[in-house]
Amino acid sequence: MIKELKFMAAELPWVEKYRPVVLAEVVGQTEAISRLQSYVKTHNAPNMMFTGPAGIGKTSAAVALAKELYGNEFRRNFLELNASDSRGIDVIRGQIKDFARTLAFSADFKIIFLDESDALTSDAQHALRRTMEKYTKTCRFVLSCNYSSRIIEPLQSRCIIFRFRPLQAKDIEARLQKIAKKEGLELDKKALDAIVYVSMGDMRKAVNVLQASSALEKKILEKTIFNVSSRAKPQEVKEMISVALKGEFMEARNLLDKLMYEHGMSGEDVISQVYREVMGAEEKDIPSKAKIGLVDVIGEYDFRLVEGANERVQLEAMLAQFARFGK
Repeated sequence: MIKELKFMAAELPWVEKYRPVVLAEVVGQTEAISRLQSYVKTHNAPNMMFTGPAGIGKTSAAVALAKELYGNEFRRNFLELNASDSRGIDVIRGQIKDFARTLAFSADFKIIFLDESDALTSDAQHALRRTMEKYTKTCRFVLSCNYSSRIIEPLQSRCIIFRFRPLQAKDIEARLQKIAKKEGLELDKKALDAIVYVSMGDMRKAVNVLQASSALEKKILEKTIFNVSSRAKPQEVKEMISVALKGEFMEARNLLDKLMYEHGMSGEDVISQVYREVMGAEEKDIPSKAKIGLVDVIGEYDFRLVEGANERVQLEAMLAQFARFGK
């Protein structure tokens, strides 16, 4: 039985295996974590809203807060729901209300954590507002969302808002090096920089890319990182942009083929990386005035893809438009 449990632990995804257990282990969110630690010291907390991009520690912070508050009674006093799965008013009236109305075990209050709460319907959010008011003596709510603007104002006004920021490169690098050491991996500087580049401040994505690469080799190479993440090297995207700006459409089209068919990038992936390289280009390569026009073009074709247009046709049309802004 013990051997079986050890085997199950070894098979955990690394994002779970290395998920922070206490608040001090959550990296890159110093201000938010400091405020949460003060709630642990006073054994009290308000209703809270954690907002920010995916993969930057919102869920980890909520779970770590509950573990520090409740200790061994964590499971009895903490309810985690994903609002993307349970987004209707029936969940608010049923499961959440049933949990909120009962007294906490060896504590003053329970915590209900609603992940991706910006997916809740408008009716569900209005029902939740009333539930938060009614059970304030026995329960606290933590709402996690990527877009706080999608949460109705009455809910926002009932919560203390914590804004989580994308993680800096040094924070991601430190955590990845720690994981690599424990897993017996050799991670060189180029591979580390590549993971930071493709993750774009998302720690969860960075850890997943590292785990996927480790299945192929113990010495992690830069090439492997870009392959498993279906991303192109920055130089390849820069070359395509440069060629398109010169008006060499067919050559730019061939480079687009390489991104989509060799790297397996989707249309949205290509546009996202093109935008990133355009905005990060030096003035001598792409002047500021040209960037204004290019961003306008990129935004237009990104919208078309979201609306369901043919991605190949739209990307080629975008490259054709780039020629207007070349030197």
